[in-house]
Amino acid sequence: MAVPKLQKNSGKKSLFPQLCNFIYLIPSLPNQFIYTKQKKVYSIEDVKSYEQQTKEFLKYSSATEINDAEALRNVLRFHEYRYYVISEPLLTDYDYDMLYKLLQEWEKAHPENIPADSPTQRVGSSLNKDFPKRQHLVPMLSLDNSYNADDLVEWDRRVRESTGLDEIMYCAEPKFDGASISLQYEDDQLVAATTRGDGEVGDDITLNAKQIRSVPLSASFSKYGIAQIEIRGEVMMNKQSFASFNEGLAGEGLATLANPRNAAAGSLRMKDSRQVARRNLEAFLYNVSFERDKTADNKQKPTTHSGMLQMLWQLGFKSPVKEMKVLKGIGEVIKFIGEYEESRDSLAYEIDGMVIKVDSLELQDKLGMTSHHPRWAMAYKYKARQAESVLIGVEYQVGRTGAVTPVAKIKPVQVSGVTVGSISIHNEDYIKEKDLKLGDKIIIERSGDVIPQIVRSVTEDRTGKETEIIFPTTCPVCNDALYKPEGEAVWRCVNINCKAQVVERIIHFVSKDAMDIKGFGEANVRRFYEQEIITDIPSIYHLQEDKLQGLEGFGQKSIENLLVGIEASKTQALHRIIYALGIRYVGETTAKTLAQVITTIFELKDKTIEELQVVDDVGVKVAASLHEFFANEDNIHMLEELQNAGIVMERAASTGTAEGKFTGMTFLFTGTLAQLKRSEAEADVEAHGGKILSGVSSKLTYLIVGADAGSKLEKAKKMTGIKILSEEEFLKMI
Repeated sequence: MAVPKLQKNSGKKSLFPQLCNFIYLIPSLPNQFIYTKQKKVYSIEDVKSYEQQTKEFLKYSSATEINDAEALRNVLRFHEYRYYVISEPLLTDYDYDMLYKLLQEWEKAHPENIPADSPTQRVGSSLNKDFPKRQHLVPMLSLDNSYNADDLVEWDRRVRESTGLDEIMYCAEPKFDGASISLQYEDDQLVAATTRGDGEVGDDITLNAKQIRSVPLSASFSKYGIAQIEIRGEVMMNKQSFASFNEGLAGEGLATLANPRNAAAGSLRMKDSRQVARRNLEAFLYNVSFERDKTADNKQKPTTHSGMLQMLWQLGFKSPVKEMKVLKGIGEVIKFIGEYEESRDSLAYEIDGMVIKVDSLELQDKLGMTSHHPRWAMAYKYKARQAESVLIGVEYQVGRTGAVTPVAKIKPVQVSGVTVGSISIHNEDYIKEKDLKLGDKIIIERSGDVIPQIVRSVTEDRTGKETEIIFPTTCPVCNDALYKPEGEAVWRCVNINCKAQVVERIIHFVSKDAMDIKGFGEANVRRFYEQEIITDIPSIYHLQEDKLQGLEGFGQKSIENLLVGIEASKTQALHRIIYALGIRYVGETTAKTLAQVITTIFELKDKTIEELQVVDDVGVKVAASLHEFFANEDNIHMLEELQNAGIVMERAASTGTAEGKFTGMTFLFTGTLAQLKRSEAEADVEAHGGKILSGVSSKLTYLIVGADAGSKLEKAKKMTGIKILSEEEFLKMI
């Protein structure tokens, strides 16, 4: 096959590599080395060289322009390491693919000069020395890919010629943008989970994979006569979970992640599997790579790829049966790809294209594979949503933990249906690494169709009128000197009385998941603080009616509702009070854990860091943060004020399981509820004596189903004794 001629990229469109916000300078070696999370050191000069070489290679329209193929190989090796090993890519998929195809074209013309370690001769490695290694039953190869329909037509021609057929039945399914995983089952039991690794060997992440609820610990493959099977898939965060995860990172003053794939890949490599369970990861399984039958003559298993996906779905796996489509001929495939791209924004998951596979498993075997990719599959990749804008200013926001976050103000621009005018630029190091200047023309992208980010500044279009971005040395609110803890990328205001921090702490304190004071939203907190109606958290409980009378929007009923909400919050559960304090690294789950091991909140004042670490789910950072908070006399004084104001600082005495109409019954909720929050619905069940289960089992009495219910619903349908109810039916019950 003739390699399609590459289109020449202008400097404005090519996306050369930029340093991610996970890279930071070693303080002891300023301006000399860049230090990555995996402890690999690159000189800044080397990185700049890779960046410049990448820009130059991306300008080439043909492999005939290459006079140093090894330099191109080294550039690709560098970007492979960033992508596969440490999950911190510096180059977009599109630009990487263009460079890869450029090298392929050169090596095709010079087959005598292809070294064994060329990037075209192997799969990128993602082995991690912190995990044991496991051999794949079948090599885990990459997919050949393209960005244009002509390549699909050419691929279809080769498939038809190799099979001797006039038309092929294809199965098209979304190309999920996650972290690759391989699952092995023997005698119906999950025995291993492995990352892609180098394609032959991967990291054994079995314990972490078991924390993903959509990965069955057992499945009845024996019903299909299968004794051993290896399944391939992607582990992902959906868009909503990713946005919530990034919000949590930002709230703790930590760097947010660029996309859901990085979040998923990083989660799989966590040493503490309990942390993995909190990440709301999901696994889509989309290919059976190996299976061994119980008998030589097994007619029970499916004979098509689409049939295999149906089998996985029936066995309780999350496979793309709803998203896939079996199509006759490449013409129908191309039409389907275009239609699917139009609905991309509405999907719950990030996808970066479509995968087309020959549906017949017999034909797949006949077509075989190269050393790099199967001949029976092709990936069509969608281009990322990008737009051009201008960086017109930078504002600095101070969070409740004192973290100072720069926010780029850009000329408003539409990106995939959303107008973007502000983009977080994370921290000072990020600004330097991206080489951002005021007045720069910039390329922005909605990563994961959720979080906008700056891809790069268009440095080649600079006029000389652009100006440096000077990060402040003092707090933009209280003017106190900023401080950057060793090993962190974030500058902080350490003045606990800084107005910005005080306001943010109050907003968090009254929020729905904390003290849940009705009528006390963010706008009212800011308004009351500016007018000195409230000055700090304890002042909330000294709010008088006469202070609110006459305020615009506050009639007598609104005032009464707010005061009732304040009074009701005094009896909130202890874990809500702990969470409401806004202690760094202490989320809702940790707050609940802490509340179970103390009787009164003041007990935390006397616990050492070592004693705190004994508590489940409390690690070194959390323990240190708790100890620091309760060692501060100002914080203890605040808690005493709150107690004197009537807030109950003790854990309610356990009276055993509540008795009610649901006594002896168990419940589980799945999908999105329209009228209730999940936490509210679960609280209603417990208030009536019922019990909440974490998964579908024979012990489950009721499964309450909301919108977009998934595998739990399918699993419940296959079991007897479980009653499936809608949200409306549940509401009638209570």
